[in-house]
Amino acid sequence: MTIDAPAGVAVIETPATNRDQSSYVDWPAIIAGIVLASAISLVLISFGSAVGLNFLDFGYGKSANPIFIGIAAASWFLWVQVSSFMAGGYLTGRLRRRYFDANEDESDLRDGAHGLLVWAGAALLGAVIAVGGIGAAANAVGSAASTVTTAASNVAGDAVDPNAYFVDTLFRSNQPTDATVARAEAGRIFAQAALGDGAVAADDRTYLANAVAANTGLTPDEAQARVDQVITNVEAARQKAIEAARIARNTGIIAAFLIAASLLVSAIGAFWAAQKGGNHRDENTVLTGVFRRF
Repeated sequence: MTIDAPAGVAVIETPATNRDQSSYVDWPAIIAGIVLASAISLVLISFGSAVGLNFLDFGYGKSANPIFIGIAAASWFLWVQVSSFMAGGYLTGRLRRRYFDANEDESDLRDGAHGLLVWAGAALLGAVIAVGGIGAAANAVGSAASTVTTAASNVAGDAVDPNAYFVDTLFRSNQPTDATVARAEAGRIFAQAALGDGAVAADDRTYLANAVAANTGLTPDEAQARVDQVITNVEAARQKAIEAARIARNTGIIAAFLIAASLLVSAIGAFWAAQKGGNHRDENTVLTGVFRRF
């Protein structure tokens, strides 16, 4: 383009558009969205925890149905996570600086991408806080258990010895022995049974009955009945432990699925909310009755 200018005057031509050549990512708006999402999540989860604890009754009466509590807690967690991410995404879309070098579809895509960054940042922040809390709890439990571990070190050493049970069978006797020795050997017999299907061998049952009779003065029949009752109780406790482990495993699977599903839904919600915030920004939309001057 030719521009007429007086003699001695320098004319510099510049492009018609002087767009900022920096990244399209608006980090201040993203950080604001992450802060808002985290704050809303913290407030609502704290409120939900207070309401949930109100339904638990530790020994003072009948507590609420655990299934009902689990469904209510999962629903509340899902709603809190989705709503907090959508609020953060909307704020980011509303605050993002728009570059007028793209059509509406491209602008909506950029707004939605900022919502996804809010979702990713808030999710990572929540994971860091959760891991830090778990680590602190683990350290506390480890410190509390160190004393018990030290006090039981000798007993634990005998319990984990894989040959202790077989060595005991070499020196079995029907004569009365020290009660402490008899208790330790009986414990190793039950530990050996627990390594298998929980059944105590017939020889071990006979030896336990003879040892009980020799050390307690019971008749052989009474000693055998006591041994059978203890074995039944041990098996019942074993089955309860297996059931508790199964419930814990299933709970972990459901919780992991819930977290993954809620994060996926939250990502979609944050993307949509950021686009909606960008549209309101471009249209100068005022939410009458919600944000107004007083």
